[in-house]
Amino acid sequence: MGAKRKASEPAELLRLRSEDPEEALEIARADSQSVSIAQDCPPPPSYKADRPLVESYTWHSSARYESAGAGKARAVTSRRPDDTPYMLGIDEAGRGPVLGPMVYGAAYCPIAYEGQLERLGFADSKTLTAARRSELLRVLCKPARGAHMSGAALSDPSSDNLEWAVRVMSPFDISRGMLRKTPYNLNAQSHDATIMLIRDVIQMGYNIAEAYIDTVGIASQYQDFLSGVFPTIKFTVTSKADSIYPIVGAASIAAKVTRDSVLEGWTYRNALPAMLVAESDDSDFGSGYPGDPRTVAWLERNMDPVFGFPAVARFSWATVKNMLEKKAAHVRWSDEPPKIQKYFVPTTRSHQSTLVRDLRLAPVTSL
Repeated sequence: MGAKRKASEPAELLRLRSEDPEEALEIARADSQSVSIAQDCPPPPSYKADRPLVESYTWHSSARYESAGAGKARAVTSRRPDDTPYMLGIDEAGRGPVLGPMVYGAAYCPIAYEGQLERLGFADSKTLTAARRSELLRVLCKPARGAHMSGAALSDPSSDNLEWAVRVMSPFDISRGMLRKTPYNLNAQSHDATIMLIRDVIQMGYNIAEAYIDTVGIASQYQDFLSGVFPTIKFTVTSKADSIYPIVGAASIAAKVTRDSVLEGWTYRNALPAMLVAESDDSDFGSGYPGDPRTVAWLERNMDPVFGFPAVARFSWATVKNMLEKKAAHVRWSDEPPKIQKYFVPTTRSHQSTLVRDLRLAPVTSL
């Protein structure tokens, strides 16, 4: 079911309601876009429109395969097995929203291509309009066309200088990890997504010499951690890396456009009843952030007192937990395990099994 965003409150009002500047910017930008992203930007090849997003997956532009996760069989095909030194950037989209996936994007190209990236105008995707993101997405999908550069390899229209990949983390997988008895928190999931993307690129034969990463947590600690995992790569980890390094800006574009497309064309696992579709506008997600009144209104309209929310919601978010606690049907589990004290209470006649009482059995010592 496709989604269409519509302006319901002034952007400035939404901006004031949010305490997180990044969240406020995203809410305001979503509010200002009165047309569907699908109309402004054609869906990227990393968006799987033919099936619901139930399981997280990885998509690579430079390989003919998809990866659902660790341990899944996959065919890896390298397009550039030589020793050309590459630079790689990684950024995410959708860390804070209560709706939709979190998407990690990676972009990588020969180090000699860095100057061209700057001229193309790659920057933090959150500062760009949907139309500009659409233009840069076309560059990601067909990077060499129209590029005029020195050097035979870089000026060859058939050469693929800029490759990219995304790790699409489903709301279900995010929540399942965070709601474990021993939580698999969002930082740990982010670290693993980053490592997975880098490892995939290396396994495809690319010589990654430099990597620029938008930080998760303390930058110096994260940089030391990644350097320990990949000792041959020179890492630079910093906040706002997407606005500093064009290669991270390209990764930001890949992540942002993929996430927007997934949320815009969200496919429900089970078709909604026609009556409910007619009575409720289930497409107005807003920005997906907890501070967006439209997002909160959507959650309130679509909460089932027994089953909770559709799979687009992250059940591990406080916004969802609080709504379920206040408005969902309360469940009392009657088949609870016995308390440990029960095993230390002396057995009396009243505690004996029904069979023992019916057969009038007694210990030999009592005869």
